[in-house]
Amino acid sequence: MHIIIDPGRARRSINMTDNIVYDTVTDLNGAPLELKLSICAQDGNSEMRLALGRDDEPPLAPMPCLVWIPGGGWRGSDKNLMVPEMTFLADNGYVLASLYYRSSAQGHWPDQLADVKTAIRFLRANAAQYNIDPERIGVLGRSAGGHLAASVAMNLPNGQGSAWSDYSDKVQAACDLFGPVDLPALIAADRVAIQEPSHRWHTMSETHAGALLGCSDDELEQRGRDASPAYHINSDMCPLLILHGDKDKLVPCSISEDFYRRIVDAGLEDRAELVILKDAGHGTREFFQPETKQRILTFFDKHLKGENNHG
Repeated sequence: MHIIIDPGRARRSINMTDNIVYDTVTDLNGAPLELKLSICAQDGNSEMRLALGRDDEPPLAPMPCLVWIPGGGWRGSDKNLMVPEMTFLADNGYVLASLYYRSSAQGHWPDQLADVKTAIRFLRANAAQYNIDPERIGVLGRSAGGHLAASVAMNLPNGQGSAWSDYSDKVQAACDLFGPVDLPALIAADRVAIQEPSHRWHTMSETHAGALLGCSDDELEQRGRDASPAYHINSDMCPLLILHGDKDKLVPCSISEDFYRRIVDAGLEDRAELVILKDAGHGTREFFQPETKQRILTFFDKHLKGENNHG
């Protein structure tokens, strides 16, 4: 069979640059640890540049950047694990950065927040190299990453870190996917759950929150409040999209519902949107269906591109 087709050139190629070091920190044992991120973007034909020394696509104007923050109970997760599901953002004109941050075995709160904020400052400092518009940066994350995205969304001067300190780590939009944004509520539930002999953990220090906070048992609630964006809502927070499944057994949907109510009670309803996914569990496939992705894209287009043309 001999066929000639004319596919056109409308879609631009996506390239991935991996293992970009954005900071070097120390872990809990004092050992050096390189923190890395990856970047996906429609930035031309990289293989043609290597082979021929030229590109077949004109460069785009600087693009808004979205930072993807993976989950995993703050215990560490491959920064690229969910990138295939997030490339729809790169396909729609965003530079997509995905980062690794210190796990709870490598650092205690606020080290994780400091790492994400450092990555944002790194991206601003190197915006020209990666074709990023430094005035348009957003964050999104799932589960523990959703907690971190919501924490960054508060735009407070906490967990700053020291690298790239000449640049801002404020963001212009954020999306929290089923994040545990109220640690005291989860700590209270864990205190009950560990009484069951069959439960996965038997002490509070073993729980996700306990490992993250790394403090004594009697300090958990107060440290948990300090680490929870639900208790830090303020007038500097950026627009925030919250998505949660109504069948989530790990982080109850009520966590996000209460977070949204707190935002409304603070008079900031115009900056928040809560979307409940019917029959969805903790990160189940409902979150990665076309309708859900379209809603995320519409939100970021509105706040980072000034558009509202995705239905």
